[in-house]
Amino acid sequence: MAQASSSERRMDIGIGSYALFWEGSERNPDRLGIADMIDRAAQLDCDVFQICDDARIEDADADELAALRERAARHGLRLELGTRTIDPDHLARYVAIARALDARVLRSMIQTHEVSGGIEQAVLALRTTLPLLESAGIALALETYEQLPTEDLLRVVRTLDSPLVGICLDPGNCVSALEHPDDVIDAVAPFTLDLHVKDFHFARQEGWVGFTFSGARMGEGLLDLDHELDAVYREGRRPAAIAEHWLPWQGDAATTIARERDWTEATLAALRARR
Repeated sequence: MAQASSSERRMDIGIGSYALFWEGSERNPDRLGIADMIDRAAQLDCDVFQICDDARIEDADADELAALRERAARHGLRLELGTRTIDPDHLARYVAIARALDARVLRSMIQTHEVSGGIEQAVLALRTTLPLLESAGIALALETYEQLPTEDLLRVVRTLDSPLVGICLDPGNCVSALEHPDDVIDAVAPFTLDLHVKDFHFARQEGWVGFTFSGARMGEGLLDLDHELDAVYREGRRPAAIAEHWLPWQGDAATTIARERDWTEATLAALRARR
């Protein structure tokens, strides 16, 4: 897949580990490895594959990381990396892994205890990491989710005031904190360095008592995809759009994986139609 020049570049589209959650899990008898996931992203004609929250990457030695990087390069794929926490030692380790993979975006998530003393606690931790990001040329995208109010996350990013520290936008994550997805989109779009795209919906629990909030096939849930893409991309920003899912287990591996693949294809088709 030929890479477009920066002057003609469109929205990069890809998948992440969460689009292969069940196929890459131990519940799958033919569990995919990270190399297999890179191959799958290439088969789906993606521009990007994000290795996200897959602890197996931490066990890869230098030769194995180089092999993954070269595998992606042969496919014309750009790699991104994802983890959790802003602990400086942990992020230093992941910056090193990202460099070995030639991954220019590192997604992470601020944990509740990391702001228990106020957002300055997070700012100080991230200031420790900032020189590493600058020397490596790696952007850190902090994900929106329910453990940290979006306004607090934005205060952290604004205080650091660095082009290498921004937001990984995933509006569905914030619903359980009673934040409206469209409000989250509008607030963080100017700071978005990475974009997770998944649909979601509510369903009555059995017996009509309470609700379940879970994933949905793209276009069948509550995500306003047009609004999300317009808000993020209208000012010329070009973060990658990474397909993900919240797919409940469907009773057996074959059924679950078949639905997971269908949801991935639906999300990629929706993104390409709006490219």
